[in-house]
Amino acid sequence: MIKSKSEQEPRGIEIDLTGPEGNAFVLLGYASMWLKQMGCSVEERSCFLEYMKMSSYDALVEIFDEKFGHFVTIWR
Repeated sequence: MIKSKSEQEPRGIEIDLTGPEGNAFVLLGYASMWLKQMGCSVEERSCFLEYMKMSSYDALVEIFDEKFGHFVTIWR
């Protein structure tokens, strides 16, 4: 879930969207790396990354959070 720092407790990995890690290409890189670690095939990773890129930056962040939010804290 994407919240301000005052509203949420960290869950391990933290990404601050206002810093360099908030760049869309960095988020896509993390997604690719973690999907590979989760055992997803090249085709599955490619499809997911294309899905992330289909709309706006905000949509990309929401999709990223839906997939990885259980172990990543995203600060806005």
